[in-house]
Amino acid sequence: MSDPSPVLADLHAEGEALDGLVGQLAEDRWALPTPAVGWTIAHQIAHLAWTDEQALRAATDPDGFQRAAEAALASPDTFVDEGAEEGARRPPAELLAHWRAGRAALHDALAGHAGGRLPWFGPPMSVTSMATARLMETWAHGQDVADALGVVREPTARLRHVAHIGVRARNFAYVAHGRTPPEEEFRVELRGPDGGLWTWGPEGAAQRVTGAALDFCLLVTQRAHRADVEVRAEGAEAERWLTIAQAFAGPPGPGRSPRPAAAPKEPTA
Repeated sequence: MSDPSPVLADLHAEGEALDGLVGQLAEDRWALPTPAVGWTIAHQIAHLAWTDEQALRAATDPDGFQRAAEAALASPDTFVDEGAEEGARRPPAELLAHWRAGRAALHDALAGHAGGRLPWFGPPMSVTSMATARLMETWAHGQDVADALGVVREPTARLRHVAHIGVRARNFAYVAHGRTPPEEEFRVELRGPDGGLWTWGPEGAAQRVTGAALDFCLLVTQRAHRADVEVRAEGAEAERWLTIAQAFAGPPGPGRSPRPAAAPKEPTA
């Protein structure tokens, strides 16, 4: 069993980074729309709080989680939005306090977990995988918040966790789109924020994906359109994957539209 401590430390840091964006927001700023249609900043934080609460239940009360999961999955197309909507109706200060308390409780529960796999909405997860998934979601929804606020976040080495889920979820993305995953392994080579190379898969694979780690993470979390990222594919199957890639569980999302092209400049005299 892998030691979850490093991932838990990075999850804590990712939560603190997002807290730094919303912790001092004026109350009216919580109502700013984010790129997720119909979701404000309050919806984004409420969704993270709700999901942290489910992860905490999975770690401390598996039977209770199973009952909650069955109730949620009875409405598979609406339960995520319903959870976010309910939380977003709270006063911002109350929502912020609730999210902070949930993050802390989940960290302690995962750090003290005796081992074994945790139930989840998809396949059961190890503690390390659960922490990695929570980090991915925190980063992705944090990107929505940053976009709403017009903030450019500095990429960190924590992106490696997000990229890892994106790579590992390749077959899931195919299945989610009703396609059969290819049997061959892909090679993925990403340039980390410090210029180092992050790699997955056999070096000589015919199907290859290369590019900037940040852009790959934006793509697999569906926070950017394929046309707007520095990610390249070699091979028809690798290209196909990049059109359907997703690092999150559940049905395929609508993704993001391409950024509008810049208006041509007027010629100068």
